[in-house]
Amino acid sequence: MDYKTLFSQTPPTRLFFKAAIPGSIGMLASALYQVADGIFISRILGDTAFAGFNLAMPLVIINFALADLIGLGSAVPISIKLGSKDEKEANNYFTCASIMVVLAGILSGAVLALGGRTFLSWMGAQGELLDQATQYLVTYALCSPVTTIVFAVDNYLRICGKIRRSMILNIFMSVACMGFELLFMGVLKIGIRGAALGSSLGMALTAIAAFVPFFLGKMQLRFVRPRFHAKALREIVACGLPSFLNNIAGRVTSIIMNVVLLAIGGQNAVSVYGILMTMDGFVHPLLYGMCDSLQPAVGFNWGARNIKRVKAIELRCYTAAITLALATTAVLALFPRQIAGLFITGNSDPAYLAMAVSALLLFSLTYITRWFSFATQSFLSAIEKPVAASAISVCTALVFPVILIGVFWPLGLTGLWLNFAGTAVLAGILALILLLRQKELWNKDKKKAA
Repeated sequence: MDYKTLFSQTPPTRLFFKAAIPGSIGMLASALYQVADGIFISRILGDTAFAGFNLAMPLVIINFALADLIGLGSAVPISIKLGSKDEKEANNYFTCASIMVVLAGILSGAVLALGGRTFLSWMGAQGELLDQATQYLVTYALCSPVTTIVFAVDNYLRICGKIRRSMILNIFMSVACMGFELLFMGVLKIGIRGAALGSSLGMALTAIAAFVPFFLGKMQLRFVRPRFHAKALREIVACGLPSFLNNIAGRVTSIIMNVVLLAIGGQNAVSVYGILMTMDGFVHPLLYGMCDSLQPAVGFNWGARNIKRVKAIELRCYTAAITLALATTAVLALFPRQIAGLFITGNSDPAYLAMAVSALLLFSLTYITRWFSFATQSFLSAIEKPVAASAISVCTALVFPVILIGVFWPLGLTGLWLNFAGTAVLAGILALILLLRQKELWNKDKKKAA
């Protein structure tokens, strides 16, 4: 089925299952890999390596955020231009964005490779913890030019209606990354560098496999002679900004949290935070897969001015998001000890396990409301409302958490674990306000048209 038929004619519920479900399965594979990544490092290399991995991860994600800015940011205008039948400009945006992703990977990788140890020391890391974190970060940074592209090409596959292929490639990437990590860490014994190198190799192979059909001209999107112009750059940056700001702001918050946790609770607190972020890294891609996999369809119909269909698609997105979120809350609340035991060995400090169980119970409250702000942010991005979507992103990832660090400070570690649930409530309120505002604008447009 070609992308035009899929996005414009397929019934909304069927479209959800054809687009969002494969997207979620692909993201689930990525999420399982992220969980496995933490388990492999903690089990094979020990608690210090796991803490170093968690300390470095915010900086690694900042590196990938630039690729996501361009990849996701270009996906929205490409979809809209396809919906308005401007295929020539859609191909130009695709070509320019692909070049920009590679250049961004080179630039960000160089910065992290040269300044990684300094950045980590500023976060409070010392001794063996600093060495482990630096080895992981610098290895990832050196591979950045050939790994970041994978975060863009997935969007282009979905735009072309190749949702199943996107799913298969995500599964392949996860399996490849896990396999190479086990080889480098478990067999070749090259330590935490092996974890970063294994992941990078798996991503690079996936990126090559994904782009081959584009290079061969077998996709609806084709490489053309690039025409960089200010409008294209503005649209790409504006549409990708919500996701980018969410990633950057989230990583800044993670850095702040790591510094505070290291000061209050030591290495164990940093590791517990890593467990929470690993679990969030499992749930977030599922939400991402369900909501953002529908963005090309939403953008296409928005470009075609089929507002009724846009609303119908988004209704399925919200329904799926709340179902997943409540299921996550139940699992985390019912099985905190079992989840913590995946990362904590029997030789670890019993207080470490107790801290993790308590943190997971409080963290489970987050998803009761987190789903709404996430789905709303995705929707606003798809209909080219970057300011509103960015407001949700920045407030959720940085403003609210930092404010709540101060509010909950008297509660110590308990306050830091409650920060996530408090942020989700505030983000949900903000998202509701912005969504109601968008509804008012739609109603005004209807009256003017009448």
